[in-house]
Amino acid sequence: MNENLKNLLLEQSHEIGFSMVRICAPSDIPSAASKLDSFLKKNHHGSMNWMAERIEWRGNPASLWPDAKSIIMLADNYSPNHDPLHILAHRNLGAISVYAQNKDYHEVVKKKLKKLGRWLIQQENSTQIKVFVDTAPVMEKPLGAAAGLGWQGKHTNLVSRDLGSWFFLGAIFTTLELPKDTGEEDHCGSCSACLDICPTSAFPAPYELDARKCISYLTIEHAGPVELSLRDQLGNRIYGCDDCLAVCPWNKFAKEANEIGYHARTELKAPKLSELVTLDDNSFRKLFSKSPIKRIGRNRFVRNVLYAIGNSGNVELIDSAKKLQLDLDPVVKDAADWAIAKLKGSTNG
Repeated sequence: MNENLKNLLLEQSHEIGFSMVRICAPSDIPSAASKLDSFLKKNHHGSMNWMAERIEWRGNPASLWPDAKSIIMLADNYSPNHDPLHILAHRNLGAISVYAQNKDYHEVVKKKLKKLGRWLIQQENSTQIKVFVDTAPVMEKPLGAAAGLGWQGKHTNLVSRDLGSWFFLGAIFTTLELPKDTGEEDHCGSCSACLDICPTSAFPAPYELDARKCISYLTIEHAGPVELSLRDQLGNRIYGCDDCLAVCPWNKFAKEANEIGYHARTELKAPKLSELVTLDDNSFRKLFSKSPIKRIGRNRFVRNVLYAIGNSGNVELIDSAKKLQLDLDPVVKDAADWAIAKLKGSTNG
């Protein structure tokens, strides 16, 4: 059953730059639908209403494309060469999630997937494929676990014995029937490092995430003001959060990403809050051109920066925040008011 083709596929995927490739069938995630339903019923998805759309496709890949016989799951390593938690102690700087410190991974991974897909079609002319990177109703993490790339850890993200927690997922659905791999077992054991470090206690239980408390959700997906009770816990995290990923013991096996597009841009590795808070729409777009950060827009990003300024304890940043008290966006104005009040409160003890 195409064993030789699978071996060639493995070689080609590594040549293109993927770190790992494994194969499963569309029917290999039978519990995904019920888990997603439970997640949604608890409202743990927050305002991400798109998760409830086309739920039958998310829970059952065979419904998404009935002709698909195999799903090729690929991992693309983006492991950093520095400790992403180090910046959290430097409150005058903004902490940007590792994955967003350079090019948008959607574009990088999709380009590689399409290249591999074209190669696959050349091998079998009758083959049909569909490629997916995080934007379609596809549950990549359960599929990655079923294929054997890793297992879903207690922080709900995929963990690999070879790559740790730092890798993107891509999927190629194909009409070819390829030999399947064995799903990966859970190797978290008694470790709870990812749960213990979460600043907002976003994990109600191991393997369960309440996105409404997750800093990645709050700084990226959530529009409008962040709840007052959560703003202190944001610290200087202005786009995403790497805490639960960074503390995973399996990262000791991870190697720095080979993909240059994932290496941190100097200006995004440790940016100054005093500079980021001055961004208008044009300068924001220029700074974050080809970056995933561009997607959230200037207003939401500056909102995050102002929360970080409020948490900085640096009263010298009050003047920077004051300039945004007259901003046209009411959420930015609210964040500026909060930051100033917080900093002035810190001067009184």
